[in-house]
Amino acid sequence: MQKFDVLIVGGGMVGLTMALALRQTSQLTVAVVEQHPPQPLSTQAELRVSAINLASQRIFENLSVWPLITEQRIQAYQHMHVWDKLGSAKLDFEHNMVKQAQLGWIIENSVIRRALWQKASEDAGIYVINEQLLNVVAGEAEVFAAFQQHQPITAKLAIGADGAHSWLRQQMQTNMLFRDYDHHAIVATVATTQGHQNTAWQVFLTDGPLAFLPLFDQQLCSIVWSTTPAQAERLCGLSDEAFNRELTAASDGKLGNLSLHSERQSLPLTMRLAQEFNHSRMVLIGDAAHTIHPLAGQGVNLGLLDAASLAQIIAAQVNQQQDIAYSVALKQFSRWRKTEAIEMISAMEAIKQLFTVPVKPLQLLRGLGMTLVDHLPIVKRQLMQQALGERSHLPKLAQVSDKL
Repeated sequence: MQKFDVLIVGGGMVGLTMALALRQTSQLTVAVVEQHPPQPLSTQAELRVSAINLASQRIFENLSVWPLITEQRIQAYQHMHVWDKLGSAKLDFEHNMVKQAQLGWIIENSVIRRALWQKASEDAGIYVINEQLLNVVAGEAEVFAAFQQHQPITAKLAIGADGAHSWLRQQMQTNMLFRDYDHHAIVATVATTQGHQNTAWQVFLTDGPLAFLPLFDQQLCSIVWSTTPAQAERLCGLSDEAFNRELTAASDGKLGNLSLHSERQSLPLTMRLAQEFNHSRMVLIGDAAHTIHPLAGQGVNLGLLDAASLAQIIAAQVNQQQDIAYSVALKQFSRWRKTEAIEMISAMEAIKQLFTVPVKPLQLLRGLGMTLVDHLPIVKRQLMQQALGERSHLPKLAQVSDKL
């Protein structure tokens, strides 16, 4: 029977970041359960992308993954333009206001995962099990894991990084808070006649926000159109030509004429929050612990901070020669990350309600508020610092390297 220090269920962006962070901060041996290794990168833009902020970039830099990402394809954005479809209110954010070369990066999920996978494959302390996990049992001193064909393994701690429908979370039988956003997100790649101009664009429509995220090709954007389920079904049922017309009209033509460059996918949006992030010798991170509305693009960044934070807690246990699954330490992690997840969930809910409630006085108030913020540089800088991930209690891996 193989013995490991840590078992990670899920080899996506958050799970692989967790594995690399553990190796760098505490040299623990790690088994990663993942049935689907990354595929070769398509010449076409991938549908699923992430807005990577400064804190997440630092995590990748400190794990020596960032060069492997940048050598593939990424797109920086220096500007952000937000406007209200129902009025003249707008917000403009510029990178020079926060003294950064960019506000963030739009990167295809597959690009990030390929880089992480490559780095993990070079580490002899990370062992990938490409099989379905059948059973996990937590005992007093270790976790026992059984597979279809692979021999059983033991670990001192099991980490669930297996997404919104987490299998490990189900085994923990933790209670969940759910809220159906009553929104579906239509994702697609579109071509623009005026180019994205290194800008992230977002318009708040009557039914929800529509975002245009700049891709590695100056003429291409990834769209995330959040709207009601009925409207999403209607939009996905339109011909390409009819969809292009509605998309161009919704964007007020700010990027010129728009045309589909890929298929359309519609994804239901649900808020999820595990009431307990840890139980016995099991702990949850990323979408396994929380999912939020994508309107601010912070879901992946939250998950990467989970990984960096848990690695820091575990490293402290190793340095003190204590059990890495010590309940007090894991509860400290849970409080730390749950607080930040709740703050982000609350902020997304407030913004969603502010821009979707069809009440005239509220619409007037929101327009006045956006105009006021746009003319207050100090407030705008504070909002931009939050979006960059610049918080007072960042894990060490998310700080500049000389603080590690």
